[in-house]
Amino acid sequence: MSDDDFHTDDSAAWRPAPRPEASPGPAARDLVAGLEKGLQVIEAFDQDRPRLTIAEVAQRTGLTRAAARRYLITLAHLGFVSQDRRLFALTPKVLRLAQSYMHSARLPRIVQPELHKLAYAMKEASSAGTLDGDDVICIAATSAGRVISATLQPGTRVPAHCTSNGRVLLAALPQAEVDAWIARQSLRAYTPHTVTLPDRLRIEIAHARAQGYACVDQELELGLRTIAVPLKNYRGDTVAALNFSVHAQRMTMDQLVEHCLPPLKQSQATLRQLL
Repeated sequence: MSDDDFHTDDSAAWRPAPRPEASPGPAARDLVAGLEKGLQVIEAFDQDRPRLTIAEVAQRTGLTRAAARRYLITLAHLGFVSQDRRLFALTPKVLRLAQSYMHSARLPRIVQPELHKLAYAMKEASSAGTLDGDDVICIAATSAGRVISATLQPGTRVPAHCTSNGRVLLAALPQAEVDAWIARQSLRAYTPHTVTLPDRLRIEIAHARAQGYACVDQELELGLRTIAVPLKNYRGDTVAALNFSVHAQRMTMDQLVEHCLPPLKQSQATLRQLL
C-alpha cells in the first residue's frame, strides 16, 4: 500500500465509522486514512458473510469499488485475504492480529486463570468481555466441559443490548452516554424474549447499575440464561464484565442468582486487586 493510496480521488466517497460522541477523536492530519480503510475491509467479513465480492466489500465499507479492489489486492498480496474467482475471504493469517493482543494485553492474561478456576469449580461455562461499539467482544472464555453456546470463545462478538455482559458494561457508563448509545441502536430481536423497546432497555440497564449485576433470560439465544458482574480495577473503573452461561432447562433465573452470583462476586473481588 503506497502513500499515493492515502490521497486518491476515492477519499471523498469514504466515510469513517461513527465514533463515540463522548470521545473527541484526534485531528484528521494525525490519522493514516489508508490504514483505517484497510482495517475496515478486514472487518467487513463476518460469520454471516465469510466470503464477499468487491462490490459487497465496497458497500459494507463505504469505499468505491475501485478502492475496495485495491485494498483487497493489497491484503491478498500480504496474505491476509484469499481469492476464489470473484469471491474474497480472510485467511488464518488474520489471527496474528488477535494473537498479538491475546499475548501482549494484560487484561486477558489476568482474567483467564481466575475465569478457568471459577468455571471448573462451578462446572458452568464462563466468559469475560469488553464493550466495543455496539457489541461485547469476548476476551476470555471456558466451557468447563459444557456445550452451551458458540459465542463462548475469545474473539466472538455479541450484541450488548441483549446480553448480561453488555448490560453491566453499559451500566458503567454515564447516563448521557447510555442514552446516546441506545439512540444509535436498532435493538434487533434475536428471540421472542429480546428487549427491543428503548425505555425498557434503559430500565434494565438502570437495574443492573443499582444491583451491581445483570441477568438475561433467553434474549440472545433460546435456552440460554446468563448472569454477569462488572470487573473493576483498583480505581473503581469498569474494565470488563464476567459472566456465567447456563441452559434454561437446568436452572431457573432464581437459581441462577442464588448459585452463580456469590462466586462471581468473589472472583470480582479477587480480580479487582490485580487489575
